[in-house]
Amino acid sequence: MKDTITTELSNALKNGDKERIHTLRLVLAAIKDKEIASRSSGEDSEISEEVVIQLLKKMVKQRNDSIEMFAQAGRSELVSKENGEIKIINEFLPEQLDEAQTALLCDDAIKATEASTLKEIGKVIKYLKDNSSSALDISLASKLIKEKLGN
Repeated sequence: MKDTITTELSNALKNGDKERIHTLRLVLAAIKDKEIASRSSGEDSEISEEVVIQLLKKMVKQRNDSIEMFAQAGRSELVSKENGEIKIINEFLPEQLDEAQTALLCDDAIKATEASTLKEIGKVIKYLKDNSSSALDISLASKLIKEKLGN
C-alpha cells in the first residue's frame, strides 16, 4: 500500500495537485513514523497493510473531529480543506460496510459476548475489532451498540 501511495504522490507532483501532494505527504510521513516506532521496538521495519489501514482510519477520524470543531467555530474554509483530505485518504481504505451490515455485525457481537448493559460496550467493541475486517467502521459500530444496549 505504501508503494501505491508513493506512486500517487508522484502522479500528483507531475500534475501539480497541491492539495493531493500535501495530503499524501502527510500519509507517507505517518507511515514512516509508524515504521520507525516499530523498528525501535524490535519489530520488522516494514509494517503490515492492516497497520497502514488502521493508521489511515485514525487520520480520517482526526479530520472528522477537526471538522466538528471548525464547524462550531464557523470556519467553513477549514471544514472544506479537511473534507478534501478525508476524500483523498479514503481512496486508500477498503470500502466501509454500510449501516445495515454494521448493525448485523453489532447484533452478532452482542449475542456472542452476551452483553446486556451499556457498561459492557468495551467487551463488544473488542470482540468486533478482533473478529471483523478492516471494512468495519468502529465509530459507527460504537454508536449502534450504544443505541442497542442503551434501550
